[in-house]
Amino acid sequence: MASLVRWAPFGDLDMIDRRMRRMLEDFGVAGARLPTSDVLETEKELIVKLDAPGFDGQDLSLEVSDHTLAVRGEKSDAREDEDAHFFVRERMDRQFERRFVLPPEVDMSKAEATFEKGVLEVHVPKAEQVAPRKVEIAA
Repeated sequence: MASLVRWAPFGDLDMIDRRMRRMLEDFGVAGARLPTSDVLETEKELIVKLDAPGFDGQDLSLEVSDHTLAVRGEKSDAREDEDAHFFVRERMDRQFERRFVLPPEVDMSKAEATFEKGVLEVHVPKAEQVAPRKVEIAA
């Protein structure tokens, strides 16, 4: 009797991504790893959550301009042995940069950020909406 197996296409893509990264690492041309993130919207604000394990708050910097949020991280310590051969290397590199384009209805000048337990959380409030008004037409 045949059994049904649920197909998970994104699981297959994740597996392909990991295999390609390992192959490229063997050739020394692996791309930079980026921290995972979530961008969510509430009634009053947009929240960007970014996982940066192994980084301290002073290792991270934020820049806002023209509805773009740029997050940079750079570790100053170099503890890894550069001569070592890695069998598996999945941890994030010493530096990264992520950019998020946010919608125009947020007020970037009021952005606030916290960093706790390896998670950077940026809160950007929505701008107050101006109510439409009627304009009289002169004859």
